[in-house]
Amino acid sequence: MAKNRILSERTTADIDRRVAKVLDGLGNPEPPLELSDVRQLLRLDRQFYTADDTGAVRETVSRIKVATVQIYERPKLLLEAIRKMSLKALYLPDQRRILLDENEPKLKHRWNEGHEIGHSLLPWHHDVMLGDNGFTLSHDCHDQIETEANYAAGQLLFLQGRFANEALDLAPTLDNVKELKGTFGNTFSTTLYRFVELRGREVPMVGMISAHPHQSRRPANFDPAKPCRHFIQSPAFADQFSRQSEVEVFRTIASYCGSQGGGPLGESELILTDDNGAQHRFFFETFFNRYDALTLGSYLKPEPIKICGSASIF
Repeated sequence: MAKNRILSERTTADIDRRVAKVLDGLGNPEPPLELSDVRQLLRLDRQFYTADDTGAVRETVSRIKVATVQIYERPKLLLEAIRKMSLKALYLPDQRRILLDENEPKLKHRWNEGHEIGHSLLPWHHDVMLGDNGFTLSHDCHDQIETEANYAAGQLLFLQGRFANEALDLAPTLDNVKELKGTFGNTFSTTLYRFVELRGREVPMVGMISAHPHQSRRPANFDPAKPCRHFIQSPAFADQFSRQSEVEVFRTIASYCGSQGGGPLGESELILTDDNGAQHRFFFETFFNRYDALTLGSYLKPEPIKICGSASIF
């Protein structure tokens, strides 16, 4: 499932306090946030690695668990684990070091680093770092930990209340998401994710990050059963439309999208059915950045119930 997990209020409040302490320590900076300042405040080290370069892990790696194997003076085991798990970034708590895959697109480095900083801020994550994979943790526990780190990263990179204040003053459109992207220096995808989660606390909102919806533009490895990388439910959407699947929503999006190779793909008002069987009208729009299709669906209004009555003859 590509649906995002909704964290409990208690968990988000705890993470919010930890992120607020960091931002306060930085003097509540203006956007975009400089991650080098965060690393300096938290005394974190950052290095890059590639699958073919062991430079970043040549030093002795102590007390790191990878699938129950203790690594002491065999750093090659760490690289083997990185390759096997396809890790793009990781945090080593004992060394307070963040390792980033240099082969990842540079635009993704910022989010990946923020995610690992998120792990570093949550002490209950430290015992499972490098063990947080499907082999050593349950799938549910793994998802919970990654969701918490993503939430912490979002709160940090979007400066908590600063993003909230600006986002809530803007209409829910992709153009405004793009504007916020420029202001805060983050990717279009992460800005869309944060925008949906924030703006949709009270009113249902949904986002999707997927392959190109038009059939002629879908990649060769496209899986219709798993059409998107992320299906972003706002809290209100998850509460009222939990039965809506990403497959169904993707199909409705594909119905209005053109085959353009980049830019806006189309927009439309679509009807979604809530968990009680009532229908509601949403406004959807999709943009293709030549890597992903980004879709935003904003709630408009309930759809009137149509009552068909028989004609009377007088």
